[in-house]
Amino acid sequence: MSNVTADYDVIIVGAGPAGLTAGIYVLRRGLKTLVLEGKLPGGRIVEAHLVENYPGFPDAIGGYVLATKMVAQLEKVGGMIVNEEVVSLSLKGEIKTVLTRKERYPTKSVILAIGVQRRHLRIPGEKEFLGKGVSYCATCDGPLFRGRSVVVVGSGDEALEEALFLSDVASKVILVSNDVKLNAAESLIKRFEEKDNTQILRHHQIEAIEGQQLVESIRVRDLTQPESGKLMCTGVFVAVGYVPITEIVGTAGVEVDHRGWIRVDREQRTNIDGVFAAGDCTGRGMQVATAVGEGAMAALSASRLVK
Repeated sequence: MSNVTADYDVIIVGAGPAGLTAGIYVLRRGLKTLVLEGKLPGGRIVEAHLVENYPGFPDAIGGYVLATKMVAQLEKVGGMIVNEEVVSLSLKGEIKTVLTRKERYPTKSVILAIGVQRRHLRIPGEKEFLGKGVSYCATCDGPLFRGRSVVVVGSGDEALEEALFLSDVASKVILVSNDVKLNAAESLIKRFEEKDNTQILRHHQIEAIEGQQLVESIRVRDLTQPESGKLMCTGVFVAVGYVPITEIVGTAGVEVDHRGWIRVDREQRTNIDGVFAAGDCTGRGMQVATAVGEGAMAALSASRLVK
């Protein structure tokens, strides 16, 4: 038995919808809880212009507003988010340790709500023009392109949502998709197509991002043709999905599947006793409602273990 004692009953790594929900649940059960977040609380929904499919908000709600409400609810039950990035985890044994760049935190249980990271195109110019016309967040950077022509790359709901937001600020928004049929909701596609400053290039592939100091154009190819052409634009917004964050959890012994998603059972338990995972990092849904449900279940499971 280790001589180390736990400072916390539960440490939650990540303050997106899953982490915030888990925090609300365990705090209401009287558990000593710490929520760690290296970035802005709220997770991916902070970047969403509007959330239209979350129950209780029939007229939609801004992503930042929804995240703010979740944070306020956590704080109302006595929770506090510590802005520290987790750099390593020691999860073997009865007492776990979460290490940040500033502190070492011993705990009885850990809930991993670490989210995901954006998928990159891995094409020439993408890295070189990051922050110089290439962006992964329309709500963050879109206002910088007011009155200018931009491209959105992707075919899912996220890409259409980003493109719709940009259509209200940019002079022209062109959606470039590899697919013949878009994977987004029909309602989003219809709204985008009804705009007078939008265009969809289906079955096209972006091959390079070009310019001098800033983005000036993209090299794009119709997949039915051998030759590529140049499309003038000042901004490229990449919205081609997400990949799991596995570096920290993998080295700590948490099991992931062949795609990198954390393996959990129906009660959000990982392969390590006392360690749970919830939200986008499990790869099961990638929706706010799914993350909230998983966060609640992880909290209940952790509570049963600690109590």
